[in-house]
Amino acid sequence: MEEPQQSSPEKVSALRRLVPQPALCGLLLLLALVFTGSYAVGAAVDPVAPDMQRSGTSGGGGGMDMDDMGRNGSGG
Repeated sequence: MEEPQQSSPEKVSALRRLVPQPALCGLLLLLALVFTGSYAVGAAVDPVAPDMQRSGTSGGGGGMDMDDMGRNGSGG
């Protein structure tokens, strides 16, 4: 039987530098779960502003009328 070859300390230290710390992996996993959950909840509920259209059609529908802004009768 052959004895298993021992890894050198240089290889072990190089591997430890390449692998992120467990706390960082846990944080990234938690962030992924939170964003996935929030996306799922947002997709399941109705839209917040149903009058808003995703299509990029041009026109005046849905915009604010800015003509009367600033006119409060003071001549400004």
